[in-house]
Amino acid sequence: MLYDAGKILAGLAIFLVLVTAPIWWNVATGADAQAPELVMPQDQGGCVLPSGEMRASHMELLNDWRDLVVRDGDRIMITWDGREKRRSLTASCLGCHSDREKFCDRCHDYVGVTPYCWDCHITPIGGAS
Repeated sequence: MLYDAGKILAGLAIFLVLVTAPIWWNVATGADAQAPELVMPQDQGGCVLPSGEMRASHMELLNDWRDLVVRDGDRIMITWDGREKRRSLTASCLGCHSDREKFCDRCHDYVGVTPYCWDCHITPIGGAS
């Protein structure tokens, strides 16, 4: 028999309230997580992968590119729609997505990540940090 059942149940209730507080706060305030509005490049032929795949796995793509270029010297890829592109953050990606604040930072801030791209690569226009 539990002699401290009341204390245990009260502790569990307080724990559940604290753990779920952010969810209840969003429900009560009607706060909605809005995806960032990105400024897409004009008059460009398209990305190296379809948009959904780029959103989901662009960091893996960039890591694969780094390994292929640095370790194997393989600098050219054929895109999903048959175009030939250079495997290069600076020459390929930043050619279209040149404003870091209006493109890169909006998504990275939204998902709460701090990429290390700019440790080696030149920061594009609009990105002072």
